[in-house]
Amino acid sequence: MSDQNVDKGKRGFLIGATGVVGGIAAAATALPFAGSMLPSERAKAAGAPVEVDISKLEPGEMKIVEWRGKPVWIVNRTKEMLEGITKSEANVSDPKSNEPLQPEYAKNEYRSIKPEIAVIEGVCSHLGCSPQFKSVEAKGEMGMEWNGGFFCPCHGSKFDFAGRVFAGSPAPVNLRVPPYKFVGDGKVIIGDDSKEA
Repeated sequence: MSDQNVDKGKRGFLIGATGVVGGIAAAATALPFAGSMLPSERAKAAGAPVEVDISKLEPGEMKIVEWRGKPVWIVNRTKEMLEGITKSEANVSDPKSNEPLQPEYAKNEYRSIKPEIAVIEGVCSHLGCSPQFKSVEAKGEMGMEWNGGFFCPCHGSKFDFAGRVFAGSPAPVNLRVPPYKFVGDGKVIIGDDSKEA
């Protein structure tokens, strides 16, 4: 066949169309494959930081949020709750928080950045149960040394309002304090304590 009988316009169109169709097919094959290597929404949510609005959290109130599949307590501690932490010091196993169960910035008497705002994982360090909030008024039930805090009904572990475990409890260590930071006065981000650049 000679070049005289070939329609060069038609040939160019067919070559171009074949290239475009081949490119679309390659992209259609590659995108799902590449997408399968990305973490799922569930996996991202399991470890992603959680932003919590605490602007309406009244003194004495507790808000519970989920982070990494665990309950996290945010407590706006009253003056009385803070005094109860000080009074409980002689009754807790690790009053100075020597066990590394909190970020370095929360290694203080209140185990928090701001004394009045507690951020504590609500998972008992004994067997992973979830302790209950118990006010100072529960002295009759909890004992005369009780100044308020958290009680695990599963096996009887007691914690003060800083999450420090009472001596003699089945729980071996304090409750964990997750990494967190404040964004202004009304928001806390749990799971991220990085400094802003």
